[in-house]
Amino acid sequence: MDISGVILEDIMPMAWWAISALALGTVIAFLINILLYRRLNRRMKHFESSSLSLQTFTSGRHLDTVFQEYNQKLANHEDIFLKNDTRLSQIETRLRVGVDRAELLRFRAFENVGSDLSFAFALLNQEGSGVVLTSIHNRDESRVYAKPIKEGTSTYPLTGEEKEVIDRAMVGKKI
Repeated sequence: MDISGVILEDIMPMAWWAISALALGTVIAFLINILLYRRLNRRMKHFESSSLSLQTFTSGRHLDTVFQEYNQKLANHEDIFLKNDTRLSQIETRLRVGVDRAELLRFRAFENVGSDLSFAFALLNQEGSGVVLTSIHNRDESRVYAKPIKEGTSTYPLTGEEKEVIDRAMVGKKI
């Protein structure tokens, strides 16, 4: 009988060949697994010895302790930030309605008066509401008028000087 004519089936049944191949594959996988496990253990030992030096500072404190302290400080800063944000919004509300725009315009109301003794004085908030005070001075007397202002206008008639002083007071950056 010739070797070239030998079929694997003649030596051993095909099921046994399959079982042998699986057993050989399992042994090879088991050996690879053992090698990888040993390599992993070496790397872990190396990491633990080097991480101990990384986790300990010159002061002797460990990194996890430092992280916990910083997390606590961060939480405290967040609380402070929220409190300040609340206070700031209250302050901004007060600023918007409080008088923060003042403008004065002196003028001569009458030709026979020697200097600019009459004036218009606007006191407004950021929304353009407030009051305009006007003083008209002549030789015999002086009169003062107050007119309420809402959003830059008044329900009372305004003089040219009053309109001008209100317009000048309205110019500016708002919060």
